[in-house]
Amino acid sequence: MKILLTLFLAGACTLLAAEPAAWYWWVSKIDGARVCSQTPLGDGWEKIPRPYRDSRCEKLAIAK
Repeated sequence: MKILLTLFLAGACTLLAAEPAAWYWWVSKIDGARVCSQTPLGDGWEKIPRPYRDSRCEKLAIAK
């Protein structure tokens, strides 16, 4: 019983420390269009390496 409680508490602490993924501007290599996304858009896009906290890429994320 103590082992299960320990595993549960360890898992809960891990979840509490999790943060959402950062957002990045992606620029098209073809026409220069910009898109704000958390995930890569493919080979035709380049990521601007400046993380943001919101889906509009307006609030810069502070590096820890």
